[in-house]
Amino acid sequence: MTTTITTRERLIRAAQQELIRNHGHLEMQAVAKRAQVSVGLAYHHFGSKAGLIAAVVEAFYSRLDEEVFNDACRPSESWANRERRRIASYIAFHYDHPFAPLVIGALSRAPEVLDVERAFTNKQLAGGARMIEAAQRDGFVPDHVDPHLTIALMIGGIRQALIGALMSERRPDPEKLTDEIWAFMAGALRLTANAGIEKRGRDKVA
Repeated sequence: MTTTITTRERLIRAAQQELIRNHGHLEMQAVAKRAQVSVGLAYHHFGSKAGLIAAVVEAFYSRLDEEVFNDACRPSESWANRERRRIASYIAFHYDHPFAPLVIGALSRAPEVLDVERAFTNKQLAGGARMIEAAQRDGFVPDHVDPHLTIALMIGGIRQALIGALMSERRPDPEKLTDEIWAFMAGALRLTANAGIEKRGRDKVA
């Protein structure tokens, strides 16, 4: 079992490196050579080139979910500051990960990636709606805000802002981008005064 897991992870890492190196293009022979395994073993684990690409993207989103959306490792702090910190982590993850521009750019249109992206987006939508509902129960977000509609609008808007930032010749300062996205979120959520956000700069809530 250990050998199988190790081989699979080596192939995923090798495929990610090849995708980055070749701007989204992949050859199984090159991946196998980089991973130092036979090409037959690569097909054994993933079935096809499309299956391998999907696995690389799935690994990317799994790591994103673990580092940004897993609340178990988050320190206790005010609700609003925790959510703003999550946005900062989300931006930092994409800025730092060399595979991110491909995932949200060229590869996002590949048929083999659509199911992976759809599953991750659905998980985000469900988790985000629960987050808003919990904030409503705690009195941070007004009851008239529709959790499902609002989270869909926020996720779509944040994704488009991130695409623009990653694809630009000169990326915006991550702190400034965090401020702008958080201001958009705070407005969409109509945060109440007791949401716990620091009263400074763009973080002020009317």
